[in-house]
Amino acid sequence: MTANHNIQKAVDFNSPKVARYNHWRKIKDSIAKYLIAVGGIAVIGAILLIFLYLLYEVVPLFQSAKIKPLTEYQLQADKPSIYLAVEEQNKLALRLLPNGQVQYIDLDSGKTAYDLKLPLPEGSKITSFALNSDESRLFAVGLDTGEVFVAKHNYKITYPEDKKLITPELEYPYGEDAISVADAPILNLGLRDSEEALTLVAATEQGLIGKQLVKEEDFIMETIEIVQKDLSLPNLTIAQNFTPKHLLLDVDARFLFVQTARDSFASIDLHTQTVSYEKQSAPIADMQMLLGDISLLIALNDGRISQWFAVRDNGEVHVKEIRDFKSDLLKPAKGIELTSEQRRKGFASITQSGDLTLYHATAQTDVLNAKLLDKGLVDQMALSPRADRLVIETDDGRLLVFDVKNKHPEVSFYSLWQQVWYESYDEPKYVWQSSSSSNDFEPKMSLTPLSFGTLKAAFYAMILAAPMAILGAIYTAYFMTPVMRRKIKPLIELMEALPTVILGFLAGLWLAPFMEEYLAAIFSILLVLPLGVVAFGYAMSRLPMRLQNSINQGWHGFLLIPVILLLISFCIMISPLLEQWFFNGNMRLWLSNDLGIPFDQRNALVVGLAMGFAVIPTIFSC
Repeated sequence: MTANHNIQKAVDFNSPKVARYNHWRKIKDSIAKYLIAVGGIAVIGAILLIFLYLLYEVVPLFQSAKIKPLTEYQLQADKPSIYLAVEEQNKLALRLLPNGQVQYIDLDSGKTAYDLKLPLPEGSKITSFALNSDESRLFAVGLDTGEVFVAKHNYKITYPEDKKLITPELEYPYGEDAISVADAPILNLGLRDSEEALTLVAATEQGLIGKQLVKEEDFIMETIEIVQKDLSLPNLTIAQNFTPKHLLLDVDARFLFVQTARDSFASIDLHTQTVSYEKQSAPIADMQMLLGDISLLIALNDGRISQWFAVRDNGEVHVKEIRDFKSDLLKPAKGIELTSEQRRKGFASITQSGDLTLYHATAQTDVLNAKLLDKGLVDQMALSPRADRLVIETDDGRLLVFDVKNKHPEVSFYSLWQQVWYESYDEPKYVWQSSSSSNDFEPKMSLTPLSFGTLKAAFYAMILAAPMAILGAIYTAYFMTPVMRRKIKPLIELMEALPTVILGFLAGLWLAPFMEEYLAAIFSILLVLPLGVVAFGYAMSRLPMRLQNSINQGWHGFLLIPVILLLISFCIMISPLLEQWFFNGNMRLWLSNDLGIPFDQRNALVVGLAMGFAVIPTIFSC
């Protein structure tokens, strides 16, 4: 009776203690249910937010450029400017007038905010103008006296009474005295400034004349002395009664581009004194250097714009046409003006009647076509440094200001997926290099090497992981003893919890340099390890039956661990000898020079090995 009573008491689920326990268990279950639900919803919400953020970042890549008019002013000066520029804050527009006056127009009010003047020699007149580059803000004017005056416009920003004040300044890096270049009026002018020298090329009635102001530094006195030298120029064949309308120098002042006729130009290699003439399909409307001053842009009156830069071919450097651009608005027109962006490889073209097109050189596409003028003709055009403002001066004395939204002109199917001929490259290539420290850098955003590299790394990873994981799973399930299986299987599955960031860190920090040093060992392991394992298995089968029976069934795989370690160590030890015997002492150079396969330390093979190690547990568990 006592035993039965105890049994009945043990299974009494209605006792107060069990009731309290069930009550708290229900409370805990409810709390856990809501916590899990909230956590799951939070995870889903976080993923959605990440998706929305990525969408927010990606959508602008596919948005087209837009332009809208902001304001229009009537200029006070009755003379058209010979140079127009906009400062970075989009507050002031600079106008250089033919008399040497420098006007600064307040773009918020249209009034003249500042009025400066170049200290030109008395009685001289400006006959030509040259710009080093918009981003350097250095320019020069040629005078009727045969002299050249060099100046630079800068802007000082102060905050009196917590209000931003932009004060323009004119600097004279080569002094306030004009530089004597020729004995006749300078009809056209070319300018290039560098750390080593200032190069000037002037077109006069007597022909082309070149001067260089070489900067010689005295390291003892810590001063820089300017020494003027004559620049040797070859004889050019220039059309009769034609004065070169465009003189441009590249970034190193090696190539001089001269318009020699209405429909042709010459590229002069100042190092070798060689001249190459390029006949065009129509009269040349404008010539302009692209950002970085490596590429030359040429606009023709038939509406075509071409890009040229120097390439090396069979050991010789020459200027070659790389690509051309066409726009629906650039119909045959008498006048086309080009303006380059200051921070991207983009540029703008505008006809005299106000048909504007925005391009990106690397993307080889036009991103915007717009009609900007209803009346009047375009005299000057300027883009702000951030390319978000466009200012146009017309022949009837108006100044028009436009807002430009053009965030990602560098993205196109051509730039992402096709071979692109980048500046200073000898041929078109697939290259991914998205950023650099310089604004002059040409973004290289080909997705082809990224996609191919990903597929190649995945292929290498599967070659490593699939056989090892599948065969390991088969051996563990069918041949390994239960005692050993209970230890090995959880251990391999636990490998799946290793953070991929850590694996990538180890691959870049340790595996990549190790493979570079022992590249021959890596490839010899692929051959030696399978043969060694087969040889060890054969040797085990030839042992006396008494020794074979002394090894417990399912523990044979454990004996392979020291064998594998010894074989890998052996391959690493003989790696220098293998390179000496078969690869002239260096397998990396042999791959590059003899097979034409460039070896980079962080290559797809390293990624494949790291990824293969990461996916082994996943394949093993499946």
